[in-house]
Amino acid sequence: MGSVEVLPVGRRVAYWRGRRRLSQQVFADRLGKSKSWVDKVERGVRRLDKLSTLQEIARVLRVDTAALVGQDAAPAQAKGRGNGVERIRAALSRYEIPLGKLASGPVVPVDRMLRDVGYAWTTFQYARYPQVVDLVPDLLTNAQRTYVDDRGSGRGPLVEAYRVTAALLDKLGDAELAWLAVDRAMLAATGDRELVAAAAVQLGQVLRALGRAREARSVMLAAAYRIAPPMIEYGAPGELSLCGTLLIQAALAAAQDGNEAAAGELLDEAAGMAEQIGDGCDHHRTGFGPTVVELARAAAAVEVGDAHAAIAWHEKATTRSGWRGLATEHRAGHLLDVARAYLHAGDVGNAARMLTEVERTALAEITHRPAAWAILTEIARDPRAPTTIAKLAATLGVG
Repeated sequence: MGSVEVLPVGRRVAYWRGRRRLSQQVFADRLGKSKSWVDKVERGVRRLDKLSTLQEIARVLRVDTAALVGQDAAPAQAKGRGNGVERIRAALSRYEIPLGKLASGPVVPVDRMLRDVGYAWTTFQYARYPQVVDLVPDLLTNAQRTYVDDRGSGRGPLVEAYRVTAALLDKLGDAELAWLAVDRAMLAATGDRELVAAAAVQLGQVLRALGRAREARSVMLAAAYRIAPPMIEYGAPGELSLCGTLLIQAALAAAQDGNEAAAGELLDEAAGMAEQIGDGCDHHRTGFGPTVVELARAAAAVEVGDAHAAIAWHEKATTRSGWRGLATEHRAGHLLDVARAYLHAGDVGNAARMLTEVERTALAEITHRPAAWAILTEIARDPRAPTTIAKLAATLGVG
């Protein structure tokens, strides 16, 4: 690319669009966007800081995502995770259960398997992603053996193993592989309302990461209303948590699709359920409660481009007692959303402050998430960025 390597992301998009001999209108049509959106991106008026959008643009332009964000956008620490992800890919690429050729080995009892899956989830929620990468391949193999030995009690651990795998891969930016994991989870869960709803939470995340917002909204609503109790006020906490979380996923998909009104209505519906649950619960690894709904309102505002509303919701949610009780990975992921909001508002100083808070909360959220690399790179290249960000970028090999 030569001198193209030093261009901003929008200019790189324009460069590759020109190389592919696509007009702005044709390019916009293939993306499902407007010509005005493309023009704003290429002129740098609209930021490209969502990994799913970058991946879709790269797909249309037939280039690697790195060609748009720069080969130097990936931290050096993250490059070593490739072998671990390949082990996960290999574990997901086996079909021993349907083929009846499960590799010989000891069968882990169901109670032990439940503890192992619970440990993997807890490690994930503490944002210790490298450790989860190491755990998942054996976890999947053992969960499959347990399921074959006891298809009744073994189904729950198998679905949960696939769920945590999908959640991890989504964090690592491998949405296609995450989709394979969550598809396995949905198939394994078939016939059990709660397991299907639990697996659908990750399905919503993955579909949104793939840029399939409308499909995500439709599927999430179907899953939410399937698990919803007949009378909300008498619903079991687990059912309400799953239903509310699925409504949040549907709302975020609506926001991603530009439907702010629908997103607001769905979040209002989820809020009613959250009030019944209260903060401090983690049914089905959702953390669902009033604080989570307010964080989702901030995320939806980021999606529709309302940076000031996103910041206001962030400030409100983080004063709640439920904020500190949320999983580390949830808090760190939210802070990344708020960093995006501050960037959209042109407030580099506060964007940097949010990123520093992410570093203190969960360093792996920066070192292992492509979504964070683009934000860090953009802040670090801004002459107004504080020296702390420059040092962080230098330490991680970003920028």
